[in-house]
Amino acid sequence: MSASNQAPHGLSASLGTWQLWGIAVGLVISGEYFGWSFGWASAGTLGFLVTTLMVAVMYGTFIFSFTELTTSIPHAGGPFAYAYRAFGPVGGYIAGFATLVEFVFAPPAIAMAIGAYLNVQFPALDPKLIAVSAYIVFMALNMIGVSIAATFELCVTILAIVELLVFMGVVAPGFSVANFVTNGWAGSNEFSGSAISGIFAAIPFAIWFFLAIEGAAMAAEEAKEPKKTIPVAFITGILTLVVLAIGVMVFAGGAGDWSKLANINDPLPQAMKMIVGNSSGWLHMLVWLGLFGLIASFHGIIMGYSRQIFALARAGFLPKPLATINSRFQTPHWAILAGGVVGIAAIFSDNLIVIGGLPLTANIVTMSVFGAIVMYIISMAALFKLRKTEPTLERPFSAPLYPFAPALALGLAVLCLVAMVYYNTLLSFIFLGLFVAGFIYFKATHSTDDVQEGNELLQAQS
Repeated sequence: MSASNQAPHGLSASLGTWQLWGIAVGLVISGEYFGWSFGWASAGTLGFLVTTLMVAVMYGTFIFSFTELTTSIPHAGGPFAYAYRAFGPVGGYIAGFATLVEFVFAPPAIAMAIGAYLNVQFPALDPKLIAVSAYIVFMALNMIGVSIAATFELCVTILAIVELLVFMGVVAPGFSVANFVTNGWAGSNEFSGSAISGIFAAIPFAIWFFLAIEGAAMAAEEAKEPKKTIPVAFITGILTLVVLAIGVMVFAGGAGDWSKLANINDPLPQAMKMIVGNSSGWLHMLVWLGLFGLIASFHGIIMGYSRQIFALARAGFLPKPLATINSRFQTPHWAILAGGVVGIAAIFSDNLIVIGGLPLTANIVTMSVFGAIVMYIISMAALFKLRKTEPTLERPFSAPLYPFAPALALGLAVLCLVAMVYYNTLLSFIFLGLFVAGFIYFKATHSTDDVQEGNELLQAQS
């Protein structure tokens, strides 16, 4: 490999704009297929629409602001690097821990959904074994090269988008506004205090629509001309996801009795059944192609968590062997395997660990959202800090409407965090406990030399 195609520290710099867009959208797109409809159970269709629009504003302003950080500091650690640069090792730890929780806890839930999808078609297959097999296959794919992995991600993402458009087209003839709005305010036709409570309680499920889009930043060291390609990928990515999220939600809610779609893992096939019946070829196509959306996110998040583990280990926050680069493929193979071990353990613990009356899989989605929100908050804080402390830092892309857009993103993220703590108190304490345990490890193992190494790594990116 030529030097021009190799990023610092051995990562291959080979990703173009389309591949980065595929990673950004692919990381998220499984959220269009499952998970979000649980928000209807607490907020109703109209209430959840309000929640989704609020969260969409948060993500829109966040991504436009986040892009400034990504292009200024193109580093595999993503948020970890920005917070480290702004606040030092402790800030880096907070962002790194939060991002790691987000990206390591999300894949087991998606893998189980893949298992559930295939189990519908092949009841004899054990969903957990399917989920583990998915981990093995896609960890291997990520190990053999980032360009191959990203090209695969782009292909399955496009197929997933096509499928969502087909879903909307098939259910459109049966769409009814009356179906969508009936009892749309938390089970009532009238807006009330319970509707307001439902709107805030549904925040994690609206975030699930967009969760992990920021993971594309972790491929920054592997991007061709990151200061040009990343802004395009991020901005077009968030616009793509907002359109799909609103479209899928509205069309599904208007297909029939939306209350039958709340609290289930397959709202799209069930919504289509209301229009075309059980025997339609369209329905079978949706079930099969639904796998593409799940695979796109699963595969993309493996790519994301491996780069986060790699970056944290490289700067001394995790054991050094996790920063090892495979000499043949230039990929962080130990980091890929480490996240997979955690995910597989979670899969087999699903029926053994119950929190708040819900199985582990249901809770790790919310735990992943906790990590994301904390990361959004410290990232926006880092943007404000770096604007003040490093005014001469090269900023190929500047956050539009500064300081209002990043301030709005920060304020909405804080609001979401407060609401999540209120409605998920036990999980918030578990998240805090994991944070404290990690911090103790960080203080016990992070040496002065590691701090210096981290500073040098970040300085080298600017």
